[in-house]
Amino acid sequence: MTKLAKIAFVAVLLIGSAAGCLAADTSPVVVEIETPLTSTNPLQGYLRQANAAAPSPAVVLLHSCNGNWQRTDERWGKLIASWGYVTLTVDSLGPRGIDSCRNAEQDELQLDAYRALKFLVRLPSVDPARVAVLGFARGGAMALRSVEHGPIEKTSPNKFRAAIAFYPPCSRFKGYMTVPTLILIGELDDWTPAEECRNMVDGRDTWGISRQERGAPVKLIVYTGAYHAFDAPGPKNPIEGHHLEFNKPATDQASEAVREFLGASIGAKE
Repeated sequence: MTKLAKIAFVAVLLIGSAAGCLAADTSPVVVEIETPLTSTNPLQGYLRQANAAAPSPAVVLLHSCNGNWQRTDERWGKLIASWGYVTLTVDSLGPRGIDSCRNAEQDELQLDAYRALKFLVRLPSVDPARVAVLGFARGGAMALRSVEHGPIEKTSPNKFRAAIAFYPPCSRFKGYMTVPTLILIGELDDWTPAEECRNMVDGRDTWGISRQERGAPVKLIVYTGAYHAFDAPGPKNPIEGHHLEFNKPATDQASEAVREFLGASIGAKE
Protein backbone atom coordinates (compact mmCIF):
# COMPACT_ATOMS: atom_id res chain seq x y z
CA MET A 1 0.00 0.00 0.00
CA THR A 2 1.39 3.41 -0.96
CA LYS A 3 1.89 6.17 1.60
CA LEU A 4 -1.00 8.17 0.09
CA ALA A 5 -3.31 5.15 0.18
CA LYS A 6 -2.43 4.54 3.84
CA ILE A 7 -3.25 8.16 4.69
CA ALA A 8 -6.59 7.91 2.90
CA PHE A 9 -7.41 4.63 4.65
CA VAL A 10 -6.64 6.07 8.09
CA ALA A 11 -8.77 9.13 7.28
CA VAL A 12 -11.74 6.91 6.48
CA LEU A 13 -11.30 5.02 9.74
CA LEU A 14 -11.18 8.28 11.67
CA ILE A 15 -14.30 9.56 9.97
CA GLY A 16 -16.03 6.26 10.65
CA SER A 17 -15.20 6.63 14.31
CA ALA A 18 -16.40 10.22 14.27
CA ALA A 19 -19.69 9.07 12.78
CA GLY A 20 -20.46 7.18 15.97
CA CYS A 21 -19.72 10.26 18.06
CA LEU A 22 -21.95 12.38 15.82
CA ALA A 23 -24.87 9.95 15.88
CA ALA A 24 -27.04 12.44 17.76
CA ASP A 25 -25.77 15.54 15.95
CA THR A 26 -26.07 16.49 12.28
CA SER A 27 -23.73 19.51 12.58
CA PRO A 28 -21.35 19.90 9.62
CA VAL A 29 -17.75 18.72 9.80
CA VAL A 30 -15.16 19.90 7.26
CA VAL A 31 -13.59 16.88 5.55
CA GLU A 32 -10.92 16.42 2.92
CA ILE A 33 -12.55 14.60 0.03
CA GLU A 34 -9.55 13.89 -2.13
CA THR A 35 -5.91 14.85 -2.17
CA PRO A 36 -3.92 15.94 -4.01
CA LEU A 37 -5.67 18.09 -6.61
CA THR A 38 -3.96 20.23 -9.22
CA SER A 39 -3.28 22.69 -6.39
CA THR A 40 -1.56 21.89 -3.11
CA ASN A 41 -4.88 22.01 -1.24
CA PRO A 42 -7.26 19.04 -1.02
CA LEU A 43 -10.84 19.13 -2.21
CA GLN A 44 -13.04 19.81 0.80
CA GLY A 45 -16.66 19.62 1.83
CA TYR A 46 -19.13 19.86 4.69
CA LEU A 47 -20.16 16.41 5.90
CA ARG A 48 -23.33 15.94 7.95
CA GLN A 49 -24.06 12.54 9.43
CA ALA A 50 -27.53 11.06 9.76
CA ASN A 51 -28.86 10.15 13.18
CA ALA A 52 -29.11 6.45 12.40
CA ALA A 53 -27.44 3.24 13.53
CA ALA A 54 -27.58 1.50 10.14
CA PRO A 55 -25.87 2.78 6.96
CA SER A 56 -27.93 5.64 5.54
CA PRO A 57 -28.67 6.97 2.06
CA ALA A 58 -26.61 10.03 1.16
CA VAL A 59 -26.71 13.15 -1.01
CA VAL A 60 -23.83 15.02 -2.65
CA LEU A 61 -24.57 18.75 -2.98
CA LEU A 62 -22.91 20.92 -5.66
CA HIS A 63 -22.97 24.71 -5.40
CA SER A 64 -23.54 27.27 -8.14
CA CYS A 65 -20.85 28.95 -10.25
CA ASN A 66 -20.19 31.63 -7.62
CA GLY A 67 -19.49 29.15 -4.83
CA ASN A 68 -21.38 29.82 -1.60
CA TRP A 69 -20.96 26.21 -0.51
CA GLN A 70 -21.44 27.13 3.16
CA ARG A 71 -24.80 28.73 2.37
CA THR A 72 -25.74 25.74 0.21
CA ASP A 73 -25.00 23.49 3.17
CA GLU A 74 -26.90 25.72 5.58
CA ARG A 75 -29.97 25.93 3.30
CA TRP A 76 -30.12 22.39 1.95
CA GLY A 77 -27.48 20.17 3.54
CA LYS A 78 -28.86 20.84 7.01
CA LEU A 79 -32.45 20.26 5.90
CA ILE A 80 -31.76 17.05 4.00
CA ALA A 81 -29.66 15.69 6.87
CA SER A 82 -32.62 16.32 9.20
CA TRP A 83 -34.63 13.95 6.97
CA GLY A 84 -32.22 11.11 7.72
CA TYR A 85 -29.61 11.40 4.96
CA VAL A 86 -25.86 11.80 5.13
CA THR A 87 -24.98 14.95 3.18
CA LEU A 88 -21.71 16.12 1.67
CA THR A 89 -21.63 19.69 0.32
CA VAL A 90 -18.61 20.07 -1.95
CA ASP A 91 -16.42 23.19 -2.17
CA SER A 92 -15.22 23.10 -5.77
CA LEU A 93 -13.67 26.59 -5.79
CA GLY A 94 -11.92 27.36 -2.50
CA PRO A 95 -9.36 24.54 -2.60
CA ARG A 96 -8.45 25.59 -6.14
CA GLY A 97 -7.92 29.19 -5.07
CA ILE A 98 -10.63 30.62 -7.34
CA ASP A 99 -13.87 32.50 -6.69
CA SER A 100 -15.86 31.50 -9.76
CA CYS A 101 -16.22 28.42 -11.94
CA ARG A 102 -15.47 30.70 -14.91
CA ASN A 103 -11.85 30.71 -13.72
CA ALA A 104 -11.60 26.92 -13.59
CA GLU A 105 -10.99 24.10 -16.00
CA GLN A 106 -14.53 22.79 -16.53
CA ASP A 107 -13.41 19.22 -17.15
CA GLU A 108 -11.77 19.23 -13.73
CA LEU A 109 -14.91 20.49 -11.96
CA GLN A 110 -17.10 17.93 -13.73
CA LEU A 111 -15.38 15.12 -11.83
CA ASP A 112 -15.97 16.60 -8.38
CA ALA A 113 -19.32 14.85 -8.00
CA TYR A 114 -17.66 11.49 -8.47
CA ARG A 115 -14.79 12.44 -6.18
CA ALA A 116 -17.39 13.11 -3.50
CA LEU A 117 -19.20 9.86 -4.30
CA LYS A 118 -15.96 7.88 -4.00
CA PHE A 119 -15.41 9.45 -0.59
CA LEU A 120 -18.93 8.77 0.65
CA VAL A 121 -19.17 5.11 -0.35
CA ARG A 122 -16.15 4.32 1.83
CA LEU A 123 -17.83 5.64 4.98
CA PRO A 124 -19.38 3.03 7.30
CA SER A 125 -22.33 5.39 7.85
CA VAL A 126 -23.29 5.43 4.15
CA ASP A 127 -25.17 2.86 2.09
CA PRO A 128 -23.12 2.90 -1.15
CA ALA A 129 -26.11 1.72 -3.18
CA ARG A 130 -28.21 4.74 -2.21
CA VAL A 131 -26.43 7.98 -3.05
CA ALA A 132 -27.96 10.88 -4.99
CA VAL A 133 -26.46 14.06 -6.42
CA LEU A 134 -28.09 17.49 -6.15
CA GLY A 135 -26.84 20.73 -7.70
CA PHE A 136 -27.75 24.37 -8.24
CA ALA A 137 -27.38 26.29 -11.55
CA ARG A 138 -23.92 25.28 -12.82
CA GLY A 139 -23.88 22.69 -10.03
CA GLY A 140 -27.19 21.46 -11.41
CA ALA A 141 -25.53 21.01 -14.78
CA MET A 142 -22.75 19.03 -13.08
CA ALA A 143 -25.38 16.86 -11.40
CA LEU A 144 -27.09 16.16 -14.72
CA ARG A 145 -23.77 15.47 -16.44
CA SER A 146 -22.92 12.99 -13.70
CA VAL A 147 -25.92 10.80 -14.55
CA GLU A 148 -26.30 11.43 -18.27
CA HIS A 149 -25.30 8.59 -20.60
CA GLY A 150 -21.77 9.49 -21.66
CA PRO A 151 -18.07 9.47 -20.76
CA ILE A 152 -18.37 11.19 -17.36
CA GLU A 153 -20.98 8.76 -16.03
CA LYS A 154 -18.78 5.89 -17.15
CA THR A 155 -15.66 7.12 -15.34
CA SER A 156 -16.53 5.63 -11.95
CA PRO A 157 -17.37 2.10 -10.81
CA ASN A 158 -19.59 3.77 -8.18
CA LYS A 159 -22.86 5.18 -9.51
CA PHE A 160 -25.38 7.73 -8.37
CA ARG A 161 -28.91 6.36 -7.99
CA ALA A 162 -30.77 9.63 -8.50
CA ALA A 163 -30.16 13.26 -9.47
CA ILE A 164 -31.77 16.61 -8.68
CA ALA A 165 -31.00 19.86 -10.50
CA PHE A 166 -32.19 23.31 -9.49
CA TYR A 167 -32.44 25.74 -12.44
CA PRO A 168 -29.77 24.08 -14.63
CA PRO A 169 -28.87 25.08 -18.22
CA CYS A 170 -30.95 22.35 -19.85
CA SER A 171 -30.02 23.18 -23.45
CA ARG A 172 -26.73 21.33 -22.95
CA PHE A 173 -28.43 17.99 -22.36
CA LYS A 174 -30.39 15.47 -24.37
CA GLY A 175 -32.30 14.13 -21.39
CA TYR A 176 -30.82 10.65 -21.83
CA MET A 177 -30.32 9.93 -18.12
CA THR A 178 -29.20 6.73 -16.45
CA VAL A 179 -31.20 7.22 -13.22
CA PRO A 180 -34.42 8.98 -12.12
CA THR A 181 -33.90 12.74 -12.31
CA LEU A 182 -35.78 15.76 -10.94
CA ILE A 183 -35.45 19.30 -12.33
CA LEU A 184 -36.82 22.32 -10.46
CA ILE A 185 -36.96 25.72 -12.17
CA GLY A 186 -38.83 29.04 -12.15
CA GLU A 187 -41.19 29.99 -14.96
CA LEU A 188 -39.65 33.49 -15.08
CA ASP A 189 -36.03 32.34 -15.06
CA ASP A 190 -34.23 34.48 -17.67
CA TRP A 191 -30.81 32.88 -17.15
CA THR A 192 -31.61 29.19 -17.56
CA PRO A 193 -35.01 29.24 -19.29
CA ALA A 194 -37.69 26.77 -18.26
CA GLU A 195 -38.58 26.19 -21.92
CA GLU A 196 -35.19 24.61 -22.53
CA CYS A 197 -35.88 22.17 -19.72
CA ARG A 198 -39.30 21.37 -21.16
CA ASN A 199 -37.65 20.56 -24.48
CA MET A 200 -35.10 18.34 -22.78
CA VAL A 201 -37.67 16.42 -20.74
CA ASP A 202 -39.97 16.04 -23.76
CA GLY A 203 -37.08 14.73 -25.84
CA ARG A 204 -36.93 17.69 -28.25
CA ASP A 205 -33.93 19.66 -29.40
CA THR A 206 -33.68 23.45 -29.61
CA TRP A 207 -35.71 23.50 -32.82
CA GLY A 208 -38.48 21.33 -31.37
CA ILE A 209 -37.44 18.21 -33.27
CA SER A 210 -38.02 15.00 -31.30
CA ARG A 211 -35.09 12.78 -30.45
CA GLN A 212 -35.21 9.00 -30.34
CA GLU A 213 -32.93 8.32 -27.37
CA ARG A 214 -34.80 7.97 -24.09
CA GLY A 215 -33.34 7.00 -20.74
CA ALA A 216 -34.56 6.93 -17.15
CA PRO A 217 -37.56 9.14 -16.27
CA VAL A 218 -36.93 12.87 -15.87
CA LYS A 219 -39.48 14.89 -13.90
CA LEU A 220 -39.74 18.65 -14.39
CA ILE A 221 -41.42 21.03 -11.96
CA VAL A 222 -41.82 24.65 -13.07
CA TYR A 223 -42.79 27.21 -10.42
CA THR A 224 -45.08 30.03 -11.54
CA GLY A 225 -43.80 33.49 -10.64
CA ALA A 226 -40.33 32.25 -9.68
CA TYR A 227 -37.02 33.55 -11.01
CA HIS A 228 -33.49 32.13 -11.06
CA ALA A 229 -32.11 31.17 -7.61
CA PHE A 230 -35.63 31.25 -6.16
CA ASP A 231 -34.46 29.27 -3.11
CA ALA A 232 -31.71 31.72 -2.05
CA PRO A 233 -32.90 34.19 0.63
CA GLY A 234 -31.77 37.77 0.21
CA PRO A 235 -32.56 40.99 -1.63
CA LYS A 236 -33.29 41.11 -5.34
CA ASN A 237 -29.84 40.96 -6.87
CA PRO A 238 -29.29 41.15 -10.65
CA ILE A 239 -26.17 39.29 -11.81
CA GLU A 240 -24.82 39.73 -15.32
CA GLY A 241 -28.13 41.32 -16.27
CA HIS A 242 -30.24 38.41 -14.99
CA HIS A 243 -33.02 38.66 -12.41
CA LEU A 244 -32.51 36.73 -9.16
CA GLU A 245 -35.21 36.74 -6.50
CA PHE A 246 -36.10 34.63 -3.46
CA ASN A 247 -39.54 33.03 -3.58
CA LYS A 248 -40.62 31.38 -0.35
CA PRO A 249 -43.71 29.55 -1.69
CA ALA A 250 -41.64 28.04 -4.50
CA THR A 251 -38.87 27.13 -2.05
CA ASP A 252 -41.31 25.43 0.30
CA GLN A 253 -42.85 23.48 -2.57
CA ALA A 254 -39.40 22.54 -3.85
CA SER A 255 -38.44 21.28 -0.41
CA GLU A 256 -41.42 18.94 -0.36
CA ALA A 257 -40.68 17.82 -3.93
CA VAL A 258 -37.05 17.05 -3.06
CA ARG A 259 -38.03 15.13 0.05
CA GLU A 260 -40.61 13.08 -1.83
CA PHE A 261 -38.23 12.38 -4.72
CA LEU A 262 -35.37 11.30 -2.46
CA GLY A 263 -37.69 9.08 -0.46
CA ALA A 264 -38.92 7.37 -3.61
CA SER A 265 -35.52 7.00 -5.28
CA ILE A 266 -32.99 6.24 -2.52
CA GLY A 267 -35.14 5.86 0.57
CA ALA A 268 -35.57 7.98 3.68
CA LYS A 269 -34.90 7.27 7.31
CA GLU A 270 -37.93 5.97 9.13
